[in-house]
Amino acid sequence: MTVTTSPPVALEATRGTNRTIAAACLATVMLMLDISVVNTALDHIAAGVGTGLSGLQWVVDAYTLPLAAVVLSAGSIADRCGRRRTFLAGLGVFTLASAACALAAGVSVLVAARAVQGLGAAVLFATALALISEVTPSPEQRAKALGVFGAAIGASFAIGPFVGGLLTETAGWRSIFWINVPLGFATALLARGVAESRDPHARRLDLPGQAALVGGLFLLVLALLRGNADGWGSTDVVLAFAGAVVLLVAFVVIEASSSAPMLPLALFRQPRFTGPQVLVFGISASFFAAFLYTTLYLQGLVGLSPLQTGLAYLPGTALIFVVSGMTAGLMVRVSPAALAVAGLGLVALGLLVMSMTTEAGSGWAAILPGFLITCAGTGLVNPTGSALALQALPPSQSGLASGANDTFRQTGVAVGIAWLGTFVPAEGPYGVAPQAFTAGMHHALVAAAALALACTLGTAALLLRRSS
Repeated sequence: MTVTTSPPVALEATRGTNRTIAAACLATVMLMLDISVVNTALDHIAAGVGTGLSGLQWVVDAYTLPLAAVVLSAGSIADRCGRRRTFLAGLGVFTLASAACALAAGVSVLVAARAVQGLGAAVLFATALALISEVTPSPEQRAKALGVFGAAIGASFAIGPFVGGLLTETAGWRSIFWINVPLGFATALLARGVAESRDPHARRLDLPGQAALVGGLFLLVLALLRGNADGWGSTDVVLAFAGAVVLLVAFVVIEASSSAPMLPLALFRQPRFTGPQVLVFGISASFFAAFLYTTLYLQGLVGLSPLQTGLAYLPGTALIFVVSGMTAGLMVRVSPAALAVAGLGLVALGLLVMSMTTEAGSGWAAILPGFLITCAGTGLVNPTGSALALQALPPSQSGLASGANDTFRQTGVAVGIAWLGTFVPAEGPYGVAPQAFTAGMHHALVAAAALALACTLGTAALLLRRSS
């Protein structure tokens, strides 16, 4: 006798799946919007809280650093305590911290609120892909869901700079944080229909490893951000670098000797696991990190307003949305690894073109040819990077898979911003000759292109030999 699922039950299951995907996508859109709208409002934030380039770098990195360092532990907590419950807790932290950012009276309070916001974001990033993985057991279902997920990320990049510019000019820079409050409530309403899931063999929290990673990444970024201003041979910078090395080496030792490591190092012996990490680190430490400096170029040198900056970025960011959507269909017929490698190669090419077409006296359109190439590549990388990360481990370890991938993604942004900042004057575009900042930005873009190319070759070596 054949047993079939009754239509009402099947319909309710489909609705549950759709609600889960929608909640994960809306949360991720909120997180990505927070990054892109902040970049567009940089000049107004600097004026509003009385800070320069160093303060702006910390406004961005204070968000990405805790996100990078804590996302693995957040994934472990989600696997153990329940992914839906953890998702909602992270959503609450992120929404409240966004309100605190909007109310900040000075740069110190803003940076502190951004750090708390980053903690909430870490939880959301760690659980979003895990929730999608749980409700899409078949490769076809997952490919479609990840296509929607990638398109949602692409859409947030497409509208983010425009929305950020519009909000900044019409309601002030604080409105870019206030907008997260209604988005947070809407996401919470959707998440009420998400089924709970856990890993019965979830990892324990690795507190020593967590402490070493947080300290090591903080000191590394601190040294890179302070090097130009204080001098690379200054005592504080040298000590920060030394402390970073000690703590990051300690992190590796702790992970290698722990019975329940937050990041099992044995996984890196598997090319299918290592490849996606190299891929997302490459695009994050190059293009996503360079976004801050190209925005400063457009606003500080070209003289664009926040809204004009958003419009200048719109052709490229819209292209990310279109290509991300098309990539979902391509992944069914073409190897995701091949698409990812092609995409990161385009990112490297686009960054190099940007370095050759922008000058101190150029208009906004000078950045467009390279930016379009880079955005086309990003549209290929976004959905394929997520798919490759989830394919690397069994579904029961989806929290670890997405957490590791987000660790490398956000570490790339945090370290990339600090590293690329070493090529530009410590004052940024404020109070220096336009030619000096442009020359520094050129060097930063070339360095970013070289890193993206190196990661393209590394990803190809790790993943293409498996799919050939």
